[in-house]
Amino acid sequence: MIFVKKRSGFTLIELLVVIAILSVLIALLLPAVQSARESARRISCANNLKQFGLAMHQYENTNGVLPPSVVLDTNSSGAVTWFGGWSAHGRILPFLEQNSVFAGLNFTLNYANAANTTVSNLTINAFICPSEVKPQPATQSFGLCGVVNYGVNVGDWYIWGGTAGIPNRAPFGVNLARRFSAFSDGLSNTVLMGEVKAYQPYYRDTGAISGMTATNIPSPSASPESITSEYFAATAPQTSGHTEWVDGHAHHTGMSTAFTPNKKILGTVSRNVDIDLTTRRESNGGPTFASITSRSYHPGGIQILKADGSVAFISETIRGEVWRGLGTIAGGEVLSSDSY
Repeated sequence: MIFVKKRSGFTLIELLVVIAILSVLIALLLPAVQSARESARRISCANNLKQFGLAMHQYENTNGVLPPSVVLDTNSSGAVTWFGGWSAHGRILPFLEQNSVFAGLNFTLNYANAANTTVSNLTINAFICPSEVKPQPATQSFGLCGVVNYGVNVGDWYIWGGTAGIPNRAPFGVNLARRFSAFSDGLSNTVLMGEVKAYQPYYRDTGAISGMTATNIPSPSASPESITSEYFAATAPQTSGHTEWVDGHAHHTGMSTAFTPNKKILGTVSRNVDIDLTTRRESNGGPTFASITSRSYHPGGIQILKADGSVAFISETIRGEVWRGLGTIAGGEVLSSDSY
């Protein structure tokens, strides 16, 4: 009697069924893995902001004031005669355990000066959010420079008045060194820093809006069209925003509360343009108005550093008047934590 031994294994149909089941399981698992990774990145980002908070408080305790966003000098006609250029980020380096880096810079010379490029060419990892999709250093006129994902709050729409001498309403400003005691709105109700994206597109030096003054600031509920439509020209925007941590210009190391987080605005072709606007750079003598929107790659919003040193997640659906209120140091706004 002859016995035929059956071959063990899957039939083609069984194999296809197994592959289909595995594909479904992987499809279900991937979002969970990605969510876990983003959660870890967000925690790491919050830690970066907490380090900034500690550094700012230590700087203020040591020097009696917060660092200026940038330092420059002008003559009686308003022309800039000297531009130091260094950002607030550069000034707090010793309080971020970057003493050796700080020792290598000279604040009396511009950051692009050959004597400073050893420092200017560095990338500071603590300045970069782990969720940033393009963390690579950027090529500048003085060589490579590290990007930055955390901007100091330099204003709402009004940033600097040039020789007018009218200060902004934010924690940081040109030639402006504020004390925490001046934050009458409360340290817990004031945005000190917010997230920004590297290689952010922006227009700059596009002229001031007709009739715009330091005291004539658009309403928080004003439509984007009412304050931005005239800026969009045929020329392509710059694509280097927030790519120089050494540079104190608002479009590199600052953020403003003109628009709510992740806000996209009106363009001549598209209604949803992810872009920043600066009327006139501070180094050109001002006056400077800017919408430098706080943005991040975290789903649904951005993380901020409050003046009390705490970190909070702000939804991109926050109301404009609340966001602008959080941006002022002494605006007198009545804010409650449940409004954001």
